[in-house]
Amino acid sequence: MVIVKCRSPIFFALALLGLQTAFAAEPARPNLPELQREVEDTENAFAKTMADRDYTAFTSFLSDEAVFFSGPTPWRGKLQVAQAWKRFYEKSEVPFSWTPEKVVVLDSGTLALSTGPVRDPKGKLIGTFTSIWRLEAPGIWRIVFDKGCDVCELCGR
Repeated sequence: MVIVKCRSPIFFALALLGLQTAFAAEPARPNLPELQREVEDTENAFAKTMADRDYTAFTSFLSDEAVFFSGPTPWRGKLQVAQAWKRFYEKSEVPFSWTPEKVVVLDSGTLALSTGPVRDPKGKLIGTFTSIWRLEAPGIWRIVFDKGCDVCELCGR
């Protein structure tokens, strides 16, 4: 063991900082099951906006950067997506519903995928959806990508 005698306060401060860095705790890992539940609850609340005919609530789930795929050209940005979906909220009848069947969150805890069935008003399976959610603030998930797909005649999905 070598003992260095130094009376310099700068040397002492740097040595202390080095020790703090060496023993710094690992950053806390995200609680993935809790985040998965958050995303599933968010997706269900998002779907409930359709059942409740609440267009304003629907738009609150959209990220400013949202991209929804429908047809050959995707709708880009919260305003364009909201405008395109407004027609689904104008009539009193619910045109379709969706439910998350599977939710997966990245290990970083910042992005998640939800996917599941889309049903017509009578409950018949008419398609599936896949959505990507981004954690924009603690406990605030907003949708950044969404793509629906018609039911495949061969596989029933």
